[in-house]
Amino acid sequence: MLKKIFVILFFLFILIDGYAQEIIKFCGADEMRISYLKQNHEIAAAVIKRDEVLEKFTQQFVSDFYSKKSANTIYTIPVVFHVIHNYGVENITDAQLLDGLSILNKTFRKQLSDTASIVNDFKQLHADCEIEFSLAKLDPQGNCTNGINRIASPLSLIGDHTVKSLIQWPSNKYLNVYIVSNAAGLAGHCIWPSDADTIPAWDGIVMGHNYVGSIGTSNYTQSVVFAHECGHYLNLHHIWGGNNVPGFYFYPCADPNKDCNIDDLVADTPPTIGWQSCNLSGASCGNTIDNVQNTMDYSYCNRMFTYGQKARMVACLNSSVAGRNNLWQPANLNATGITSIPVALCEADFISNKRVVCEGSSNVITFTNMSSNGPFTNIEWLFPGGNPPSSSTTSPLVTYNTSGKYDVTLKVLYNSDSMVLSKSNYISVLPSAGNAYPFAEDFETIASLDNSNWFANSFDTVNKWQITNTTSYAGTKSIMLDNYNNVMATKDELYSEIIDLTGAAALNLTFKYAYAKKLTTNNDRLQLYITNNCNNAWLQRLNLIGDAIETAPVNSSPFIPFNNNEWRQASVVIPLSFMTSGFRFKFVFSSSGGNNFYIDDINIDVNAGINYLDEVYATFQLFPNPTIQKINISFLLLEEKKLSLSILNILGQSIFKKDKENYTAGMQSIIIDSEGILPGIYFINVSDGIDSFKKQFIVISD
Repeated sequence: MLKKIFVILFFLFILIDGYAQEIIKFCGADEMRISYLKQNHEIAAAVIKRDEVLEKFTQQFVSDFYSKKSANTIYTIPVVFHVIHNYGVENITDAQLLDGLSILNKTFRKQLSDTASIVNDFKQLHADCEIEFSLAKLDPQGNCTNGINRIASPLSLIGDHTVKSLIQWPSNKYLNVYIVSNAAGLAGHCIWPSDADTIPAWDGIVMGHNYVGSIGTSNYTQSVVFAHECGHYLNLHHIWGGNNVPGFYFYPCADPNKDCNIDDLVADTPPTIGWQSCNLSGASCGNTIDNVQNTMDYSYCNRMFTYGQKARMVACLNSSVAGRNNLWQPANLNATGITSIPVALCEADFISNKRVVCEGSSNVITFTNMSSNGPFTNIEWLFPGGNPPSSSTTSPLVTYNTSGKYDVTLKVLYNSDSMVLSKSNYISVLPSAGNAYPFAEDFETIASLDNSNWFANSFDTVNKWQITNTTSYAGTKSIMLDNYNNVMATKDELYSEIIDLTGAAALNLTFKYAYAKKLTTNNDRLQLYITNNCNNAWLQRLNLIGDAIETAPVNSSPFIPFNNNEWRQASVVIPLSFMTSGFRFKFVFSSSGGNNFYIDDINIDVNAGINYLDEVYATFQLFPNPTIQKINISFLLLEEKKLSLSILNILGQSIFKKDKENYTAGMQSIIIDSEGILPGIYFINVSDGIDSFKKQFIVISD
């Protein structure tokens, strides 16, 4: 049984409910849920059993809810936000998350400023649910937290249940809320308690970043999604019903042929076909008017829960199904920091919007206090070399007039309690006047990046660019990125110093690099950007992904290139508009879990080290791979070129050669017959008589 439960984690869009950015997608999720349960009888049986237990408890609880409930009982649920991002706009600010949480609480506590807009027929049914959501202040290990985790992962672009495999705090102690770029094509989705009890790994809420709060990437209209999903989390169905598990029936929203005798198991919500627009005079199922503003409708003007919905949610919080009854217990509120450390300081931290600038007042850096948990009785910043040199504001603005590397220190205080954080060489200020070209860097005279004109910036917690004397293209040193142990989906940047290209023409930037995959599926990326001033406006000039960045065969061990055949040269033309005194460039490496990456021998000069096969290599495709007989090759030529193609075995011996032929400009398509070649590992070698490169392929038996 458990084995089958874990297997289903690979299915998409199942057991989910949610808002969709296109209305037609709303109810497809429910339909797929029912379809999936029909196809997976063991899972369906477990869900039905737990749902029957919960429903029996709920109906009994609701029947005597008001006579048993003591006055002023507030149910507080600890919340943790997991922002799953791919370094895009989905990595929303803390302020937007807090705004979303505030709107959620106001919805549940009948405190929205526009509650007066609720139509008169339903004002008397508008309930204060007395349920509140509070950010956790202690993590599962008892460490300090601000209740917000940020994790880089391409799963943000998918946004199905697999994002929960990245991180999930105990679901009987925390409400896990995942913020993503794309919530499986919906605005948000959540499974019901009976489903979560059956498949705990799927418990929690997933929402698109643009449906959280009323600021940043979202707006007030879209902010209603959070409360809707929390309704499902606490066992509420859509107001039109039709998605309850035991009967396996399904009715889509706004279906005019819907059976109006099917509803949401709540007595005081009138039967309805459901609404996908804010038609406040809308009526169906024989009603004078429908409860269009109910949070569990699709109207996007959701404002209210009814007393019946409140009772049903409170019943869920008193049931052991999915552990909802543990969330609000005093012991759990103490363990999650809700009541144990309401104002104690836990951590001093800060960020800035820039870390590399040029000297002068035109480059203003914004620093932001990210300490927890506050409130703070005092904040003290120190900016040696900056203007101002100190500050007591939350987000000070600072400029630097002299080049160099500078520390930044933050001290936060709450009464007699204080915490201090200093970050060494946190800000790099480049001189306004750069070195003249030609420019050459072989890293031979650099002992450490900290004492050099290079600046490395990592988007994870550890900066992994480093000088190495283990390997090089020429000399004894190069610069490497420990991508073998790198964090999946992180980005690591390497910035150059300023180079004065004033008066230059026809310049090229070239460099040598070496890289091998750890797995054939790795899709690491190398990008090169240039800028002509210090305003951090960058132009991309090189973009190599996956096979295009590979210079050596797949290596499951940490990759070290041992000879020059495992290095490759890249070159880009520098546009005339970038021939300025403020020219800079940067490398950006995006990890897909691959292997180590190396750079050496960087040059800027007229036609310096140009490799005329760069455009062939960057577009070169070889398929199928592995192959049984025929090998298809495609690549792009920007101009007419003569090329030779040959097949080499693992000893470097040529076993097939296609002599130099003239190829016209455009996309090329070549077929090579490998019939008669024994199964094994081989290389396609491409040469123009000056430069060459190799691509690995595998021949298998039929």
